[in-house]
Amino acid sequence: MKIQRITYLSLGTNQGNKLKNLQDAIHLIAEKVGIIQQIASVYKTASWGFDSDDFYNTCIKVSTYLPPETLINTLLSIEQELGRTRTEEDGYSDRSIDIDILLFDDEIIFSKNLIVPHPKMLERKFVLVPLVEIARNIMHPIKKKHLFICLENCDDTSEILKTNEALIRPVPISEKYNYIAIEGNIGAGKTSLANMLSDDFNAKIVLERFADNPFLPKFYDDNERYAFPLEMSFLADRYQQLSDDLAQFDLFKNFIVSDYYIFKSLIFAQVTLQADEYALYRKMFDLMYKEITKPDLYVYLYQNTERLLQNIKKRGRDYEQNIEASYLQKIHDGYSNFIKTQQNLNILIIDVSELDFVNNPQDYRFIIDKINNHSSTI
Repeated sequence: MKIQRITYLSLGTNQGNKLKNLQDAIHLIAEKVGIIQQIASVYKTASWGFDSDDFYNTCIKVSTYLPPETLINTLLSIEQELGRTRTEEDGYSDRSIDIDILLFDDEIIFSKNLIVPHPKMLERKFVLVPLVEIARNIMHPIKKKHLFICLENCDDTSEILKTNEALIRPVPISEKYNYIAIEGNIGAGKTSLANMLSDDFNAKIVLERFADNPFLPKFYDDNERYAFPLEMSFLADRYQQLSDDLAQFDLFKNFIVSDYYIFKSLIFAQVTLQADEYALYRKMFDLMYKEITKPDLYVYLYQNTERLLQNIKKRGRDYEQNIEASYLQKIHDGYSNFIKTQQNLNILIIDVSELDFVNNPQDYRFIIDKINNHSSTI
């Protein structure tokens, strides 16, 4: 399990559209570093150590899984992406963006590429004033004094002006939603995505216990004989698991991700059961469905049949190797019909046929952006 740490960063700019520079940096930090918890006001100060245009400065509080050395390298890449060109003599000079690590938890770090706490932070009001705004009672790890005391003792006499400009804090998925259900056909990658979301956003996770179902291998050998007991056992198990697991979590305090939604039971039953069996099954399902907590967001991962078959073969479950393309198409058609008929479910469809979000960070970021930017239509 990855460890989440708190870091405080200082941001400054004195070139071009300064407010946009800060906002762009904040969005990239939220994308590549971690969740931005707080943003200080924007302050205007004269250039420090050289004559030039005034600076805009702010500080942000970020929770991150990145270790310090990875963090500094990531911040340098963000600076470069935003047009900053560093040189060997990169001292006091104009810059489109400057991002410094001020604090990293309460650690003291002396390495070739990084010194934390920042060695000059206590000398500069343009750093301390916005930092104290969001971290007043944090203790400086070396001085062993609260930051507001450090500010009171600061010898910097330069003027710092609080502006009326406002920066927007990117809202993370974990604050936008309480409960996300990830769905898709067999081999679409729903469990992989659920695990990745849980890992990155510290979510409680509910994974389907399909591997424990004794009827599943038998069903793939003899569909007609084992379809009804398979679907009934799945329905009972999904209902019990969702009821028990969701009851353990406070949906208003926890972020929850599941790799299935109970409606998949009905979709698979439509494909596998005879008409009379399905009629009985539907009665049982309708009774259970009323009691199940609905997700804030239902994500359907669409993957074309060719890719599904490749994924199924790659993961190597013996009882899945004889699944035919026609069966997968029927499952997809069932999902499509379900999605079209749902009026009270917030649904997002993502085509992942050409994506490898498990091994390609850009593909994973594409999915995160899709979820973050999705607007409910219900």
